[in-house]
Amino acid sequence: MKSPVVVSDGKRRIKLAKIDPEDAGGYGSKESALEHLDKLRAKLARLQEALYAEHRQSLLIVLQAMDTGGKDGVVKTIFTGVNPTGVQVTSFKAPSSEERDHDYLWRIHRAAPAKGVIGIWNRSHYEDVLVVRVHELVKKEVWKPRYRQINEFERHLAENGTTIIKFFLHISKDEQKRRLQDRLDDPEKLWKFNLGDLTERKLWGEYQEAYEDAINACSTPLAPWHIVPADRNWVRNLSIMQTVVETLERMSPRYPKSDVKPASIVIR
Repeated sequence: MKSPVVVSDGKRRIKLAKIDPEDAGGYGSKESALEHLDKLRAKLARLQEALYAEHRQSLLIVLQAMDTGGKDGVVKTIFTGVNPTGVQVTSFKAPSSEERDHDYLWRIHRAAPAKGVIGIWNRSHYEDVLVVRVHELVKKEVWKPRYRQINEFERHLAENGTTIIKFFLHISKDEQKRRLQDRLDDPEKLWKFNLGDLTERKLWGEYQEAYEDAINACSTPLAPWHIVPADRNWVRNLSIMQTVVETLERMSPRYPKSDVKPASIVIR
């Protein structure tokens, strides 16, 4: 199945307006896509178990999106059935007073996955070139050098055994409106609704520009950005699952050799 994901090579400038959030690529029908998703989920579980047992390398998955983009849904859907011991989910919210007393990457580096672990970041260090830029929390001469700093930070992680995949869940403004309304209409989803989301929605254009600049400035061979059409959840989920499985296959984790000779052991 051909994925609709657009991978930024860091050379040609990505234009988000030219990427269709409803694109399903070559996935065909929803039913066949969900069947393929189940097969990939079983494969992911095996690869993740080997990665954990090997205890030599780690995988970092970065999820960024506009509000209602589906980051939580990705985590729940993709990682159902894997060994929770080998998965670490970190959700980055507004920094605490302690975190503000350090450089902006301090809290980020502390959450980097250990050997054998898949780390999933729900939002990330990119908030420091997105929110702070759009809301003018710091001056341009402060946030602009962070592109270089982020690239250097990600290179450091990669050269020390962490494979990095970054996903931007690309939804349309119309789809965001529908999802926000759905939260208002559904009592079980109302807790997710935040009036601040409406304030952020008014800054849609500014955020799209900030995301576009961040993607283009910080997509490198060691840490590429993947733009995922996310208006349809099943397309989003299969796209990310397929990319994660293919990445783990390239990492080729192996179970460690054992000195134990099973034939010589008798359990009484």
